[in-house]
Amino acid sequence: MHLAYPAVLAALLFCTGLYGVLARRNAILVLMSVELMLNAVNLNLVAFDVWLSRAAEETLHSGQALTLFTIAIAAAEIGIGLAIVLAVYRARGTSDIDRLRDTAEGHETDTPETGPGTEKAEATA
Repeated sequence: MHLAYPAVLAALLFCTGLYGVLARRNAILVLMSVELMLNAVNLNLVAFDVWLSRAAEETLHSGQALTLFTIAIAAAEIGIGLAIVLAVYRARGTSDIDRLRDTAEGHETDTPETGPGTEKAEATA
């Protein structure tokens, strides 16, 4: 089999994952898109490992070993990522990335009537 077939498939997977990261607003779908991108990299690692092992006499299969390491890291990442998303969803009631970014910057914009120092003035009066 030629090297072009898995390379094209990996490029399509990576582009699909990149589109999912850039276009989606749901945190879980973004994590799934990151997993697609990692699988595209794993496919390239294995394909190039097989291709290079045919060209060289020594067959260490370092690409396949690195792929197993990447899969283990991706499994830990998705477990921690889903735990964080579930905790944020329970606390805020949404997993929309734009809303979470807005709430991280501040709950409301400060107006001159309700600036940051008016609560202290009202409490002392």
